[in-house]
Formats: sequence, C-alpha cells, structure tokens
Amino acid sequence: MHVIRDNQPSNSAKRSVVTIGAYDGVHCGHQAVIGQVRKEAQQLGCQSVVVTFDKHPASVVRPESAPKLLTDLDQKLELLQQTGIDATLIVEFNRERSTEDPALFVKRVLVDTLRAQVVVVGEDFHFGFNRGGNVAMLRELGKQFDFQVEPVKLIARPDGVEEPVSSTSIRRALAGGQVEVANTLLGRPFEARGVVVTGDKRGRTLGFPTANVEVPNAMCLPADGVYAGHFTREDGSVHACAINLGRRPTFFEHADHSLLEAHLLDFDDDLYGEHVRVTFEHFLRSERKFDGIEAIKTQLQLDVAAARLVS
Repeated sequence: MHVIRDNQPSNSAKRSVVTIGAYDGVHCGHQAVIGQVRKEAQQLGCQSVVVTFDKHPASVVRPESAPKLLTDLDQKLELLQQTGIDATLIVEFNRERSTEDPALFVKRVLVDTLRAQVVVVGEDFHFGFNRGGNVAMLRELGKQFDFQVEPVKLIARPDGVEEPVSSTSIRRALAGGQVEVANTLLGRPFEARGVVVTGDKRGRTLGFPTANVEVPNAMCLPADGVYAGHFTREDGSVHACAINLGRRPTFFEHADHSLLEAHLLDFDDDLYGEHVRVTFEHFLRSERKFDGIEAIKTQLQLDVAAARLVS
C-alpha cells in the first residue's frame, strides 16, 4: 500500500476510485466499503484509495467531547494495508484544515492530488467547515470536475441489532464490557497497544506476576473487569493471558485511573520497556473488592483457569 501525505502527488498515472472518512477502527462496515472501492477500481482500471486523517477531526473541532480512539494512526494504516487497498492519503487535520471550504477540499485532494473518477461515501456523509459539504454538493462538484459520486447505505450489524456498524456502536459495546460484541463489529479482536512499565509488583507477591501496560490516554479501552485474550511481544511471539483492567479497589480507595495488567499463562520473563499488543477476546467477570489476600488468590486461580479454558 502506498501512503500519500497531504499535498504530495499520488505518483500514479491512473485515476482513482476514492472513499473518505476517519476510518477509526477499520471495522467490518469500513471493510465492506473498501471492498466496493477495490472492485470498482479494478473494473475501471483505476487505483483504489482511502482518504483519511492523521488525527480524529473531533479532537480538533471539539476536543472536550472527542471520542477515544479505537486505533491510532499506525494501527489504522496496518489495517488498511490488510484490506488490499492500493493507497491511503493522510490529510493533516489541524485548526486551519477544520475551517477549509468543502469545495476547496474537493479540488485540492480529490481532483488535483488523486484525479478521482469515482467517490464512494456513506449516504449521510458530511465534510468541510461546519460539516457544510454533503453528497449533494459532491455530486455538483463531480459535474464540474468529472467524477461520479456513489453514496452507499451503512452496513447493517451482523448480530441482528437494528443499527448500522459504526465506531460509536463499538465504543458503546466496549464501555459495557461487551468485548465479544465489539469484536464481531470490528471483524477481529479489539486490541490495545502500549509499553510495559514498572508497577507495584503486587501480582508477583500473589503468585500471579503481571505486565503493566501503559496505554495512551487518547485510546479507547473496555470497561473495568477481567478478560481473557492474547499478548503479543515485540518479537512477534503470542501468549494467552488473563487481563485485569481496573482500579484495584481491594488496595486503593480512590485510584486515579484504570490499570491494564496482563498475566501471561505459562510465562516468566522480563518484559519491561517492550511495546506490546493485548487483545480482549472474552469477558470473564466484573472488577470487585475482596476481603483479603487469600480471597484474591482464590479468585485469581479461577480467572486464570477460565482464561486457559477459552484461550
């Protein structure tokens, strides 16, 4: 996949079939749209392109209420590459870009950079300053600049719930601890990325050493609780794990934030400083306060056994 930075030429002699969006999560709805883009590009002899942003637009336009991210830019690009798309154009989104006239955006990105022949967007697509651009405006600009616009219906959820697949619905499922639902909508297990940092080493004294993974604050995480999943090291090795995500109420009355602790099954090695990936695959139980150390040890044994059973 060729990555094009804002204001760079595409370096392709071909015209483009393009889709535009934040593409946070690159979920199964996104994948279906990209599949349509790739199919049409092949039929027309064009390059297939996703136009996305270096940061979520809401983090610039309304930072106080911007959603937590399902994927950072690096992971988003990895996932887009897996779709087989020919190229991704990354728009640098800042305060200046947030006030850009929609028609100027179309001319600059779709026409001058990508030479769009077809633009595929959701039927409720809006873009540009104050979301002033929409499908009707795109169609008018298409007449002027020689491209077609194909609005597509949002993809229905595969689990039968009567709403489209969306990043919002995935965040809502994660907020409820419903990682299995979120994973269905994503089309893969939800993954958190971070660096293993030094903790209070209490897990080791309990007989269950954990890797404390520091996840950037901008990233989305599931609800506090205990989960089963997998832990991927920098060397690519994958280990089944039991995950505790929470504020450890047995030891702290008012912790400032939730901590992600992963206990790797059948593993004992130094992980400090590694950039790792943790997938959440099964919800095991909610976080709760215990009466003492022995009660915690007993429950940890049950959690590890449950994680082993589903890994």
